[in-house]
Amino acid sequence: MRHTSKLFLLSSAALVMALFFAGAPNAATPEAKPAEENVTFEPAKVGSFAGAFLAARTADVDHDYDTAIPLYRKALEFDPSNLEIRERLMIALLLDGQFEEGLAEAEALKEDDAVERITTIVRGLDAIRDGRFADAKEMVAYKGPNDLDRLTQTLIGAWADVGAGKGKRALETVSKMKGPDWFKVFTDYHMGAMAIQMGDTSAARKHLTAAITNEEAVATAPDTFMRAVMALARLEAAAGNKQKALDAISVGDGMISNYAPLKALRESIEAGEKPEQQITSAAEGASAVLFSVGAALNRQGAEDMVSLYLQVSHALDPDSADTLILLGGIAEKLEQPERAISYYQQVPEDSPMRRISELQLGLALAGTDKVNDAREHLKALIESDPSDLRSYLAYGSVLSDAKDYEAMAANYDKAVEAIGPVADPGDWTIFFQRGIAYERLKKWEQAEPNFRKALELNPEQPQVLNYLGYSWVDMNRNLDEGLDMIRRAVELRPDDGYVVDSLGWAYYRLGRFEEAVAELERAVQLRAGDATINDHLGDAYWRVGRKLEAVYQWNRALISEGEDVNREHIKEKIAEGLPPLDPTATTADKSPSAPAAPAPAPAPADKKS
Repeated sequence: MRHTSKLFLLSSAALVMALFFAGAPNAATPEAKPAEENVTFEPAKVGSFAGAFLAARTADVDHDYDTAIPLYRKALEFDPSNLEIRERLMIALLLDGQFEEGLAEAEALKEDDAVERITTIVRGLDAIRDGRFADAKEMVAYKGPNDLDRLTQTLIGAWADVGAGKGKRALETVSKMKGPDWFKVFTDYHMGAMAIQMGDTSAARKHLTAAITNEEAVATAPDTFMRAVMALARLEAAAGNKQKALDAISVGDGMISNYAPLKALRESIEAGEKPEQQITSAAEGASAVLFSVGAALNRQGAEDMVSLYLQVSHALDPDSADTLILLGGIAEKLEQPERAISYYQQVPEDSPMRRISELQLGLALAGTDKVNDAREHLKALIESDPSDLRSYLAYGSVLSDAKDYEAMAANYDKAVEAIGPVADPGDWTIFFQRGIAYERLKKWEQAEPNFRKALELNPEQPQVLNYLGYSWVDMNRNLDEGLDMIRRAVELRPDDGYVVDSLGWAYYRLGRFEEAVAELERAVQLRAGDATINDHLGDAYWRVGRKLEAVYQWNRALISEGEDVNREHIKEKIAEGLPPLDPTATTADKSPSAPAAPAPAPAPADKKS
């Protein structure tokens, strides 16, 4: 299947999700309903504990905190001593960004072992915010076995020491902390930031240099890595070492290209300015601990935990642009575009990340069905800076979703003009999306050179290998080369159901039906519930004589997600099966081609893959 997915920020496995919803009252937890089917409950009219609790949990699972919070409070009116309901209320308040209200509940639950991790961090950070550093240090002291908790709470405690004027003790505490190798980027960055607060330039330089030369740092925690790069660059600029500052920035550029804040910092330093450090207080340092951990954990399925860390971090440092943008991204993944827009709008006007927030805001507008507003917003951003390629990618994504391929092609034509005669490796995405636009317009002679250019810039890019290889096989052209490209894409992304589907469908188009079945069965396992893949597997089953299974897969396709399948044709296949093969047809023409899903442009992330 020709498919690309939008880029999202790096994240990691969900480690402590049970922390959030430990134990339920004696009632079954309902499954989440689709948003459009949710019932709005009026808490004042709910007449029982069970009704209030079940309605609250349904809203909570849907991340509808405006509904869940008053319903949890209503449930507490019926059962004021119910700890589990109070725990859920506290977490919902924190996830909704209501830190003060969540803090009040954390104080009430401070003796509750079930939520000790949360109450400890919330209360400890509040103490740092209030300047009660000794209290904070005592609160967050950790002696348990969990690596993540030990890292988080030890760093917060060290920042409490910095706030109390005990910086040497803070550095000693962090340097003696034992843990796995992935600790190092976090400890090096925070020790460097602490040393800056202490005025110890030599120690700060040592620790920050260690952070940005750590080979695993970008993979482990790219956001913390970039914070370390910028902290070192600012440190050197403040010391009058302009070239060393620019050298630090070059290290960051070499690892993560087109990172907007780094570009803005370079311009500032080249102009002779000495930008202020991002962390200027113990409270901001403690906030940065939760940002560091939350950003590194930001992965599909871990949204609640990441949001909790980021919301508490935001409470201590409300102007942190990267925290706001991450919160906006999570809201978008949870299909809450209005909430995402509110975060993007809070990014300070003078922040170097303001343009990123404006780009994401444009995409979020499209998610609220304000497509025309989104188009006008993004076109204005292109006009304000035609050299910013992320603007074309954002606008192209909206046009792709709207299936306006003429405008999409024209947009990427302008982007290629902005690139000029010499393209950078990171520009592959522009040519790839331009190729998709022309392929959708059935202008293959204009599409193919763009796919080839994308591969010239990034020879091992699996999306491009998959798309071009699939297209060739589908058109009965360059069959061997096309199949090799798809196989290579599968090698690079063996767990991507869309790419594996492409290989299975290529075998099908070549009449190699047994091989098609093997790959398509794997694709269905990797990407359950995709209508196109189920449809493809049904066709392959039919051709190898497994007709009952074919009908089952076609029926699955009818009830599965996917806009780009011909449901009427599937119904015809269920009723009549597939026609006999034409023995006179060329190999790749033995079966009709299934429609391919259009490929949305990647979102304008700061990191190009």
